[in-house]
Amino acid sequence: MIDKTTLIATVLQRAERLEAGHCLDIRTYKRNRSVAIVRRGEDAFRVIEAGFDSGQWEDVSSERLKRLLKTLLKKEFPRSHKVRLYTLPSYEDANVNRMAHGAGRFGGQEE
Repeated sequence: MIDKTTLIATVLQRAERLEAGHCLDIRTYKRNRSVAIVRRGEDAFRVIEAGFDSGQWEDVSSERLKRLLKTLLKKEFPRSHKVRLYTLPSYEDANVNRMAHGAGRFGGQEE
């Protein structure tokens, strides 16, 4: 679990180190809302919002990613103080049962 105040810096740092096709999955404590970031290329990310609203953004640059994350975190995690952050080998792994408990079901590492 990561404190929401340091989340954007942590996510941006990890996103830069992701390999193409790999994914960062940000979830609420209950795991019922999420924002996923998939590395598409050198400076291109795909962002998928699944929660109060659903949305998808293609070819998002690192600079635009920071602004987009600020907006999405306010909308999707308004009362959260701590959030879950998973590093996954693909976006498909993020779609495993949203309410499942335990990082083992996701195949990623929880922070």
